[in-house]
Amino acid sequence: MIEPLVQNESFSCSNDRFGIYVVSAIIIFGRNIMNLRELLRPGLAAVDVQAKDWQEAIRAVGQLMVNDNAVEPRFLDGMIRVAKEFGPYIVVAPGIALPHARPEDGVIKASIAVARLSTPVEFGNKENDPVDLLVALAAIDNKGHIEGLSDLAAVLGDAENVKQIRSCKTADELLNIFWSKSSDSVEAA
Repeated sequence: MIEPLVQNESFSCSNDRFGIYVVSAIIIFGRNIMNLRELLRPGLAAVDVQAKDWQEAIRAVGQLMVNDNAVEPRFLDGMIRVAKEFGPYIVVAPGIALPHARPEDGVIKASIAVARLSTPVEFGNKENDPVDLLVALAAIDNKGHIEGLSDLAAVLGDAENVKQIRSCKTADELLNIFWSKSSDSVEAA
């Protein structure tokens, strides 16, 4: 059985007054703790992405990582397989999904990609559908499960940031919102 990359017990969640679930800690990929600016590189963000369903949405955000040479094309199938096998738990907050797959599904380098859809799609999560923001995660090894998502949580846990993300006109604007919360240093684990 394939385990989800993001384990439920890896999360420390709280529901703030805006209904956004805040995920605490840091992103650990392999042996390095990497900040959001290193993981979410130029070219790994897109706005007004067209998708007719959740599978097409996952493929669109995953294609950003393929284009960046961060993952092999088969990683996209892996993300869809994980979502099918474990259900819509990847929809972690209203309108926000975190698709991912295992490192052996074709990860080349640790990455995060972000796609804001032009029209939200249903993932089958009654509480948090429809989804208009996908944040795809690619870790480089299965020992480096995400222990937390502090930089990402700082962005997605702030209702004003989420509002700005939903109104971005360009991918650069989207990147700047995420990068504004990035840790300044990279430390060895």
